[in-house]
Amino acid sequence: MAKKRVPKKAKRRLVVFGSIAIFIIVYCAFTLVTTTMDLYKLNNEEYQLNKKLNTLKTDASDLKTEITKLQDKDYVARYARENYLYTKNGEYVIKTEEKTSKQKEKTKKDEKNIIYVCIAGIILIILFIIIKHKRRKKKKSSK
Repeated sequence: MAKKRVPKKAKRRLVVFGSIAIFIIVYCAFTLVTTTMDLYKLNNEEYQLNKKLNTLKTDASDLKTEITKLQDKDYVARYARENYLYTKNGEYVIKTEEKTSKQKEKTKKDEKNIIYVCIAGIILIILFIIIKHKRRKKKKSSK
């Protein structure tokens, strides 16, 4: 079968318009990707800001209730005794230590590390058993 000859003008046209079309496609794809990424970032930022707004609203309502409570003299006296260790005549204060947030975080990290070590140990034991089993099979098949 004879091949058709393509004229030089058609080849030039194809190269010019093809390269322009490829450039337009690449530009549109790049624009689509960057716009999508920007939209994702903005949605994430909106979520974080709404979350912060909700916490600030709850904090504001807590502070308003605290203000109304602080107008009561009995509450103020009890609050001072609990938080600042004030006492009435004849009372004794026994202070107990509470764990700080750093100590709590440290215990959580320690617990995670223990879990990771246990998982690694279990995986090593399973691998050891598998290797041992394969060696036994090889010895049995070679006999």
